[in-house]
Amino acid sequence: MDHMQWQEEFEKRMGKSSEGVRFFHAPGRVNLIGEHIDYNGGLVLPAALHIGTTLMIRRRQDRLVRLASMQFPEVGEASVDALPEAKANVWTDYVYGVMQEMKKDHKPVKNGYDILITGNIPNGSGLSSSASLEVVSGYALMTMEGYEIDRTALAVLSQRAENGFVGVNSGIMDQFAVSQGKKDHAILLNCDTLEYEHVPFHIQGYKLVIGNTKKRRGLVDSKYNERRAQCEEALAALQIVHPTLEYLAHLSPEAFEQSKQVITDETVRQRAEHVVYENERVKQSMIALSQGELTEFGSLMNASHVSLRDLYEVSCTELDVMVEEALHVQGTIGSRMTGAGFGGCTVSLVQEDAVEAFIEAVGTRYEARTGIIPEFYVCEVGDGVQECLIETSTSEV
Repeated sequence: MDHMQWQEEFEKRMGKSSEGVRFFHAPGRVNLIGEHIDYNGGLVLPAALHIGTTLMIRRRQDRLVRLASMQFPEVGEASVDALPEAKANVWTDYVYGVMQEMKKDHKPVKNGYDILITGNIPNGSGLSSSASLEVVSGYALMTMEGYEIDRTALAVLSQRAENGFVGVNSGIMDQFAVSQGKKDHAILLNCDTLEYEHVPFHIQGYKLVIGNTKKRRGLVDSKYNERRAQCEEALAALQIVHPTLEYLAHLSPEAFEQSKQVITDETVRQRAEHVVYENERVKQSMIALSQGELTEFGSLMNASHVSLRDLYEVSCTELDVMVEEALHVQGTIGSRMTGAGFGGCTVSLVQEDAVEAFIEAVGTRYEARTGIIPEFYVCEVGDGVQECLIETSTSEV
């Protein structure tokens, strides 16, 4: 759909008005390397994607906020004076959660608005549709209300909405990447301090191919919280030897090897081992990328998947099959699961002239082995949340 069709859809659902409709867009994100270490104070390397969430918004003359989506049937309607204080387990929770956090942040929504959401991030894929929705809602509402916007503060506010209102105990990485993304750059983020830098992501001759296993991530919430608890247990044990240690990811591989025996539970020790070595892989990835060593970067992606599969145990049959088949294709130099795990997506670095063969071969073999027809997205690395000028709002969503 182009912007004229979107506007027609908006007016069909919300009615006509003399007020103009404004368009905002926030991307999805893919994490290139550094998985399950954001809540362990580590380094991550996400990138914003060109696919994402578009929000259309129009000011009302009253104090009513009306929400609708092109993807979901549920609608929301509430006064800014009486916003929902408990989740309803539908998509509108993310928007209301952001509005509640804005209120706590002394940036309340004072006007009424009609809001229509549309997006092309596959739901349940692990490409951060929730963070995209949170960040675009906050950015649009703050812009409409005339508040100054700090992108890091917006990411933190959006994370609080997900943790507190929606009830998912996620780290900061997703919202940060969606807010701070930059075209053709990855983001090296220190999840402890929120210090970050935009890192040129030069992959000439290669493409990022995201493979959607179409396996919905059903276990992710309970297992995610279980992994966090195991990491806290490992940290508590290691603090006997390293009393000033604040986060698992702050421990070097050498220091971990010398003191890992204090973690008596083998499973918990494996969780810690993943965190320590995954953080080191991010550091090694920065060196590889800065030197143009894409093959080395691909090897680090492969090692990341093995660790997530064997030590952290957040992969699943479908993810493993897709990675295995990806690495069988000549021209694939790296492939790994990305996101929280238990389904969702893989990310692969594939030679440009091998992409068609990759999609054909991996798609065919994956379906033969799992019975599921996958989807593939050849992705560009895009910008973070922004307002779209109507003249340029022509990309399909």
